[in-house]
Amino acid sequence: MDAMSYDITLPADYDMNIIRHRVATRGPGTDDFPGLAVKAYGIREKGVDGSPVNQYALFYLWADSSGLKEFLFGPGFAALSADFGRPPVRHWTGVGFTRGPEHESAPQSATRLSSPLAADVPLPEAISSAVQDLEQFAAIPGVHSAAVVADLASWELMLFTLWAQPAPGGPGDRYQILHASRPCLKDLQSGRQW
Repeated sequence: MDAMSYDITLPADYDMNIIRHRVATRGPGTDDFPGLAVKAYGIREKGVDGSPVNQYALFYLWADSSGLKEFLFGPGFAALSADFGRPPVRHWTGVGFTRGPEHESAPQSATRLSSPLAADVPLPEAISSAVQDLEQFAAIPGVHSAAVVADLASWELMLFTLWAQPAPGGPGDRYQILHASRPCLKDLQSGRQW
């Protein structure tokens, strides 16, 4: 499993209905994209749920990395880049995934929470602990699915959670999900991803 994300921060007075319309008309175009486990089309709005910015944020889990390359080097990413400029794309190695009690429902919101990988804890121990925590976390009512991914350039873990309801308060960034494409989500095995 691979993960990628990019965020497009927009002006404070940007009409977010433009993004809503964009997702409503273009989002279903990835509903059958090869290798794509899930693509969450998220937004944050300034002043809503504590967001300091207007932002269009997209998060992907890939069941097959060839799909990731096909998307990035094909017309899908080119169209976004033509409209907004080419955003920096973050890439993570997936280390854990699990379905929650609401995995049959359509995701309504998402949270992202990053934490550093402590240098004094052996990497296998830190990753195994994060995957064990993920399995307990994903049992929380309202969770659609959750993934733990590792950024080995900055040595941090990120917990990405899709919710079938508004995301609960707490640490991390909260997003409203406008659409979620899930063509290959069934192909992702729960648990450790190595």
